[in-house]
Amino acid sequence: MSDEQSQRGRWGQPGTSQGPGQLGQPGGQSRPGSGPAQPGGPHYEGKPPPPPPSGGGTEDFGTGPYGAPGPAGQGGAEGGPLPGMPPLASLGRRLVARIIDWLIIYIPMALITLPLVDTDDYNTVGNWGTSLLGVLVYFVYEALMLTSRGQTLGKMAMKIRVGMLADGAIPAGGPGWIRAAVYSLPQLVYCLGQLFWLVNVLFCTWDRPFRQCLHDKAAKTVVVEAH
Repeated sequence: MSDEQSQRGRWGQPGTSQGPGQLGQPGGQSRPGSGPAQPGGPHYEGKPPPPPPSGGGTEDFGTGPYGAPGPAGQGGAEGGPLPGMPPLASLGRRLVARIIDWLIIYIPMALITLPLVDTDDYNTVGNWGTSLLGVLVYFVYEALMLTSRGQTLGKMAMKIRVGMLADGAIPAGGPGWIRAAVYSLPQLVYCLGQLFWLVNVLFCTWDRPFRQCLHDKAAKTVVVEAH
Protein backbone atom coordinates (compact mmCIF):
# COMPACT_ATOMS: atom_id res chain seq x y z
CA MET A 1 0.00 0.00 0.00
CA SER A 2 1.40 3.42 -0.89
CA ASP A 3 2.00 6.19 1.68
CA GLU A 4 -0.82 8.28 0.25
CA GLN A 5 -3.27 5.38 0.45
CA SER A 6 -2.23 4.81 4.05
CA GLN A 7 -2.80 8.51 4.84
CA ARG A 8 -6.24 8.38 3.27
CA GLY A 9 -7.29 5.75 5.78
CA ARG A 10 -6.30 8.02 8.68
CA TRP A 11 -8.06 11.05 7.18
CA GLY A 12 -11.53 9.69 7.83
CA GLN A 13 -12.13 6.89 5.35
CA PRO A 14 -13.47 3.72 6.97
CA GLY A 15 -10.67 1.35 7.75
CA THR A 16 -12.91 -1.73 7.66
CA SER A 17 -15.96 -2.63 5.66
CA GLN A 18 -18.69 -5.21 5.91
CA GLY A 19 -19.38 -7.36 2.91
CA PRO A 20 -22.62 -8.98 1.76
CA GLY A 21 -23.91 -11.80 3.87
CA GLN A 22 -23.37 -10.15 7.25
CA LEU A 23 -26.23 -9.67 9.68
CA GLY A 24 -28.63 -6.97 8.54
CA GLN A 25 -26.94 -6.46 5.16
CA PRO A 26 -28.46 -7.36 1.80
CA GLY A 27 -28.07 -11.06 1.25
CA GLY A 28 -27.56 -11.73 4.96
CA GLN A 29 -29.56 -14.09 7.12
CA SER A 30 -31.08 -13.62 10.54
CA ARG A 31 -29.55 -15.45 13.46
CA PRO A 32 -31.46 -18.66 14.26
CA GLY A 33 -34.11 -18.04 16.87
CA SER A 34 -33.81 -14.29 16.73
CA GLY A 35 -36.85 -13.76 14.52
CA PRO A 36 -37.03 -11.66 11.37
CA ALA A 37 -34.82 -8.63 11.01
CA GLN A 38 -36.59 -5.39 11.93
CA PRO A 39 -36.92 -2.56 9.39
CA GLY A 40 -34.11 -0.03 9.55
CA GLY A 41 -31.36 -2.33 10.75
CA PRO A 42 -30.43 -5.71 12.19
CA HIS A 43 -32.31 -7.28 15.10
CA TYR A 44 -30.32 -8.28 18.17
CA GLU A 45 -32.49 -10.18 20.65
CA GLY A 46 -31.45 -9.51 24.21
CA LYS A 47 -27.98 -8.26 23.26
CA PRO A 48 -26.64 -4.76 22.54
CA PRO A 49 -25.26 -4.12 19.06
CA PRO A 50 -21.57 -4.96 18.72
CA PRO A 51 -19.08 -2.08 19.06
CA PRO A 52 -17.64 -0.61 15.87
CA PRO A 53 -14.28 -2.01 14.74
CA SER A 54 -11.31 -0.30 16.33
CA GLY A 55 -8.53 1.35 14.37
CA GLY A 56 -8.79 2.96 10.96
CA GLY A 57 -12.46 3.94 11.32
CA THR A 58 -14.06 7.35 11.27
CA GLU A 59 -14.87 7.61 14.98
CA ASP A 60 -11.75 9.67 15.70
CA PHE A 61 -12.26 12.01 12.74
CA GLY A 62 -16.05 12.35 12.59
CA THR A 63 -15.73 16.04 11.83
CA GLY A 64 -12.47 15.75 9.93
CA PRO A 65 -9.05 15.80 11.58
CA TYR A 66 -8.70 19.57 11.12
CA GLY A 67 -12.07 20.35 12.68
CA ALA A 68 -13.88 20.79 9.35
CA PRO A 69 -16.50 18.42 7.95
CA GLY A 70 -14.58 15.67 6.23
CA PRO A 71 -16.55 12.69 4.99
CA ALA A 72 -14.51 10.27 2.95
CA GLY A 73 -13.81 11.32 -0.57
CA GLN A 74 -14.09 15.08 -0.11
CA GLY A 75 -10.48 15.93 -0.73
CA GLY A 76 -9.26 17.72 -3.83
CA ALA A 77 -10.63 20.92 -5.31
CA GLU A 78 -12.67 22.05 -2.27
CA GLY A 79 -10.18 20.84 0.31
CA GLY A 80 -6.73 19.41 0.76
CA PRO A 81 -5.41 16.29 -0.94
CA LEU A 82 -6.86 14.07 1.82
CA PRO A 83 -10.48 13.84 3.03
CA GLY A 84 -11.12 16.26 5.88
CA MET A 85 -8.01 18.37 5.17
CA PRO A 86 -8.61 22.09 4.58
CA PRO A 87 -7.15 23.64 1.43
CA LEU A 88 -3.37 23.87 1.40
CA ALA A 89 -2.02 27.33 2.14
CA SER A 90 -0.99 29.18 -1.00
CA LEU A 91 2.70 29.76 -1.59
CA GLY A 92 2.13 33.52 -1.65
CA ARG A 93 0.54 33.55 1.81
CA ARG A 94 3.32 31.35 3.18
CA LEU A 95 5.94 33.75 1.80
CA VAL A 96 4.24 36.84 3.24
CA ALA A 97 3.91 35.09 6.61
CA ARG A 98 7.67 34.45 6.61
CA ILE A 99 8.43 38.05 5.73
CA ILE A 100 6.25 39.26 8.61
CA ASP A 101 8.06 36.93 11.03
CA TRP A 102 11.47 38.09 9.78
CA LEU A 103 10.50 41.73 10.30
CA ILE A 104 9.17 40.99 13.79
CA ILE A 105 12.43 39.33 14.83
CA TYR A 106 15.18 41.03 12.87
CA ILE A 107 14.16 44.69 13.12
CA PRO A 108 14.43 44.68 16.95
CA MET A 109 17.54 42.51 16.71
CA ALA A 110 19.19 44.99 14.33
CA LEU A 111 18.43 47.91 16.62
CA ILE A 112 19.80 46.09 19.65
CA THR A 113 22.98 44.77 18.01
CA LEU A 114 23.76 47.80 15.83
CA PRO A 115 26.57 49.01 18.14
CA LEU A 116 28.30 45.64 17.71
CA VAL A 117 28.26 45.65 13.91
CA ASP A 118 31.42 46.64 12.06
CA THR A 119 30.31 48.08 8.73
CA ASP A 120 33.90 48.29 7.46
CA ASP A 121 34.68 44.59 7.85
CA TYR A 122 31.88 42.05 7.99
CA ASN A 123 34.28 39.16 8.77
CA THR A 124 34.57 40.03 12.43
CA VAL A 125 33.64 38.12 15.55
CA GLY A 126 31.07 40.75 16.44
CA ASN A 127 29.29 40.50 13.10
CA TRP A 128 29.34 36.71 13.17
CA GLY A 129 28.03 36.73 16.73
CA THR A 130 25.08 38.99 15.85
CA SER A 131 24.18 36.74 12.93
CA LEU A 132 24.33 33.68 15.18
CA LEU A 133 22.15 35.39 17.76
CA GLY A 134 19.56 36.33 15.15
CA VAL A 135 19.31 32.75 13.85
CA LEU A 136 18.95 31.33 17.36
CA VAL A 137 16.31 33.87 18.40
CA TYR A 138 14.27 33.15 15.26
CA PHE A 139 14.62 29.40 15.85
CA VAL A 140 13.36 29.61 19.44
CA TYR A 141 10.56 32.03 18.49
CA GLU A 142 9.24 29.77 15.73
CA ALA A 143 9.56 26.57 17.76
CA LEU A 144 7.69 27.99 20.75
CA MET A 145 4.90 29.40 18.59
CA LEU A 146 4.45 26.21 16.58
CA THR A 147 4.45 23.88 19.57
CA SER A 148 1.94 26.04 21.45
CA ARG A 149 -0.58 26.90 18.71
CA GLY A 150 0.69 25.81 15.30
CA GLN A 151 1.07 29.40 14.11
CA THR A 152 3.65 32.15 14.24
CA LEU A 153 2.50 35.77 14.29
CA GLY A 154 3.02 35.93 10.53
CA LYS A 155 0.92 32.83 9.96
CA MET A 156 -1.79 34.21 12.23
CA ALA A 157 -1.88 37.39 10.16
CA MET A 158 -2.16 35.39 6.92
CA LYS A 159 -4.71 32.93 8.38
CA ILE A 160 -2.66 29.80 7.78
CA ARG A 161 -1.35 27.21 10.19
CA VAL A 162 0.91 24.18 10.56
CA GLY A 163 -0.60 20.82 11.40
CA MET A 164 0.58 17.25 11.61
CA LEU A 165 0.08 15.54 8.26
CA ALA A 166 -1.44 12.43 9.87
CA ASP A 167 -4.28 14.11 11.76
CA GLY A 168 -4.00 17.90 11.67
CA ALA A 169 -2.93 18.24 15.30
CA ILE A 170 -0.72 21.06 16.55
CA PRO A 171 2.95 19.99 16.16
CA ALA A 172 3.53 20.03 19.91
CA GLY A 173 6.84 18.87 21.32
CA GLY A 174 9.38 17.29 19.01
CA PRO A 175 7.76 17.96 15.62
CA GLY A 176 7.54 21.70 16.19
CA TRP A 177 11.15 21.94 17.32
CA ILE A 178 12.34 19.71 14.47
CA ARG A 179 10.52 21.84 11.90
CA ALA A 180 12.00 25.05 13.29
CA ALA A 181 15.49 23.53 13.57
CA VAL A 182 15.61 22.25 9.99
CA TYR A 183 14.49 25.65 8.75
CA SER A 184 16.84 27.85 10.81
CA LEU A 185 19.89 26.04 12.12
CA PRO A 186 21.52 24.96 8.83
CA GLN A 187 22.18 28.66 8.17
CA LEU A 188 24.88 28.48 10.83
CA VAL A 189 27.02 26.42 8.42
CA TYR A 190 28.88 28.82 6.18
CA CYS A 191 27.96 28.65 2.48
CA LEU A 192 26.54 25.11 2.50
CA GLY A 193 23.96 26.13 5.07
CA GLN A 194 22.69 28.95 2.89
CA LEU A 195 22.52 26.61 -0.10
CA PHE A 196 20.51 24.08 1.89
CA TRP A 197 18.19 26.84 3.14
CA LEU A 198 17.50 27.93 -0.45
CA VAL A 199 16.69 24.38 -1.60
CA ASN A 200 14.56 23.90 1.50
CA VAL A 201 12.30 26.92 1.01
CA LEU A 202 11.93 26.29 -2.74
CA PHE A 203 11.12 22.61 -2.31
CA CYS A 204 7.42 23.32 -1.74
CA THR A 205 7.10 24.82 -5.23
CA TRP A 206 7.50 21.40 -6.88
CA ASP A 207 6.53 19.01 -4.08
CA ARG A 208 3.23 17.19 -4.63
CA PRO A 209 0.63 16.61 -3.35
CA PHE A 210 1.24 18.41 -0.04
CA ARG A 211 3.57 21.29 -1.06
CA GLN A 212 5.96 20.45 1.76
CA CYS A 213 9.32 22.07 2.28
CA LEU A 214 12.13 19.89 3.61
CA HIS A 215 11.45 21.10 7.14
CA ASP A 216 7.83 19.92 6.72
CA LYS A 217 8.96 16.52 5.55
CA ALA A 218 11.37 16.20 8.48
CA ALA A 219 8.62 17.03 10.99
CA LYS A 220 5.79 15.33 9.02
CA THR A 221 3.76 18.53 8.92
CA VAL A 222 1.73 20.40 6.32
CA VAL A 223 0.66 24.06 6.02
CA VAL A 224 -3.07 24.62 5.52
CA GLU A 225 -5.59 27.44 5.68
CA ALA A 226 -6.78 28.26 9.20
CA HIS A 227 -10.51 28.37 9.92
